[in-house]
Amino acid sequence: MQSREQILHTLTRILVEEFEIDEADISPSASLYEELDLDSIDAVDLVIKLQQMTGKKIKPEEFKAVRTVDDVVSAIEGLVQE
Repeated sequence: MQSREQILHTLTRILVEEFEIDEADISPSASLYEELDLDSIDAVDLVIKLQQMTGKKIKPEEFKAVRTVDDVVSAIEGLVQE
């Protein structure tokens, strides 16, 4: 099982490599939509990447409440513990 730090590291790598976000902008409290400028299409792409990372199916409705980087880490953490 991955720790929160490992999940955050992997998520950061995905955001930098796939979405060309500056690593300096990524922090647990960073808003995905306001601060990191993701849009709804990016969010869908991110869910797909996270599914590949975890090997778990992510239901879109579970991801609707996600607003910050830390929310994503918590969602992934919940998935990998199932």
